[in-house]
Amino acid sequence: MACTVFTGGCNLRCPFCHNASLVVGAMPDEIPQSELFSYLEKRRKVLDGICLTGGEPLLQDGVEDFLKRVRELGYSIKLDTNGTFPEKLRKLIESGLVDYVAMDIKNSPERYAETVGVPGFDDSPIRESIDFLLSGSVDYEFRTTVVRELHNAESLAAAARSIQGAKRYYLQKFVDSGELIGCGFSAVSDEEMKEFLELVSPFVQSAALRGV
Repeated sequence: MACTVFTGGCNLRCPFCHNASLVVGAMPDEIPQSELFSYLEKRRKVLDGICLTGGEPLLQDGVEDFLKRVRELGYSIKLDTNGTFPEKLRKLIESGLVDYVAMDIKNSPERYAETVGVPGFDDSPIRESIDFLLSGSVDYEFRTTVVRELHNAESLAAAARSIQGAKRYYLQKFVDSGELIGCGFSAVSDEEMKEFLELVSPFVQSAALRGV
């Protein structure tokens, strides 16, 4: 049982992002940390941990101090990240402040810029974060949200190849939340998702579907 903590702001502009209000435009009202820690303190015997997500949590100043306070309460910590801040990721893990990392693999290296909505995007930080997680310093998973207009068999095979040997890889079915950054995006069928799963499975230790 976990509490999910959303942070505002992201350095990517994935057009299919389902949390547009946390990335562009006016963000929801911020919850004071005092209120959040009061909530966590009262639920220490109910909750097991927190999931820090976003947006991109590693954009935040003070994320290390925040996670230290969470850890002092005895909680386990899961971090969701897009992998663009490998040094911050490494520091948090080596400081013992993260128990599990879920990193997005947006697409094949060739289609990364298109998929993250950043022309000329440099994916070298992505590669650095992948290599660090593959080294086994922390438990982890990789995941790709599959969008009909952005992914196909070729690009998903290349994405899986980029994380070859990974412990876990999840293909997530796209869901239109009604709050996307872009428009005109749709999900693939369940049958196509199963075909994609068979395609990526040989490259990783374990692969599975979500949302199917």
